[in-house]
Amino acid sequence: MTAEYVLTLSCPDRPGVVAAVSGLLAGRGCNITESQQFGDPAEDRFFMRVQFTGEAPMDDLNAAFAALATEFRMELQLFDRAVKPRVLVLVSKFDHCLNDLLYRVRSRLLDIEIVAVASNHPDLRPLTQSYGIDYHHLPVTPETKARQEAEILTLVDHYRADLVVLARYMQVLSEDLCAKLSGRVINIHHSFLPSFKGAKPYHQAHARGVKLIGATAHYVTADLDEGPIIEQEVARVNHTHSAADLVAIGKDLECQALARAVRWHAEHRILLDGHKTVIFPR
Repeated sequence: MTAEYVLTLSCPDRPGVVAAVSGLLAGRGCNITESQQFGDPAEDRFFMRVQFTGEAPMDDLNAAFAALATEFRMELQLFDRAVKPRVLVLVSKFDHCLNDLLYRVRSRLLDIEIVAVASNHPDLRPLTQSYGIDYHHLPVTPETKARQEAEILTLVDHYRADLVVLARYMQVLSEDLCAKLSGRVINIHHSFLPSFKGAKPYHQAHARGVKLIGATAHYVTADLDEGPIIEQEVARVNHTHSAADLVAIGKDLECQALARAVRWHAEHRILLDGHKTVIFPR
C-alpha cells in the first residue's frame, strides 16, 4: 500500500547530502514529490525537507535513515502524512483565534485534529462544544499556577497532544512547562512588543499614531514572547483609523499568522536553526 511521508533533517553542510537522501529513497522504490533545502553559511548547517510516496514500511525507512544519520551527523525525523497532528488549544476570553482555528479545521483548510480546548475562564465553552470538542475550565491564581500547569500537562498526556496552541491565552507559561513542552507550543501576540506592553496595546499604539500594526506567531520559550519566530503579518494604518479599527485589523492579522504557523508546523515545514526558524512553505 502506497503511503506518503515527510522527512526533515539538518546536519553540518557538506557535499553529498542530497544525493545520499535521494539515492536511498530511489533504492527503496520511493518517489519524491517535493524537495526543498537551505544551507546556512553563518552556521555552516544544511536543512532539508523531502516529501515522498512509497510502499516501504516506516520502520524500514527509519532504520535506513538511521545509518545515514550516523554518516552525516544528521538530526532527522520521518512523518507519515496520514497521521494528523493532535492539538490542544489554550485560550482565555478572546475568541477570534479559537473560532478561526475551529472553522478552518471543520472546513478542511487546516489538516489537524483539535482534541480539546482548555481555558482559565469558562466563557468559550459554548463555542468549543458547538464543534463537539471537549472543554476544560482550569482557573488559575498565582498560588495555584503550579497545580494548574500540572493539569495542562495531564491533558497533553491524556489526549496525546502533539502540539499546544496558545490562541490568545493570557497567562505566562512557567519555565518548567516551557522546558517540558519545548518545540511543541505555538503562541500568537501583537507585534508591538516590546513597545506597547500591558493592557490595551492597540489603544496605546493608536495614541502614538503608529503607521504599521502586526502579529507574530512563534514557538514558546522561557524568554517571554521571544521564542523562534514562525510567521508575521502586518497592515498599514493611518490617522483615520480609530483604536477600535486597529483592534479589528489586529484580530484578523493574529488569526492569519497563527493559522499559517499551525499549518506549517502540522505539515512539518519548520526546522529550528538555533534561535531562528527555517521555513519551507508550499
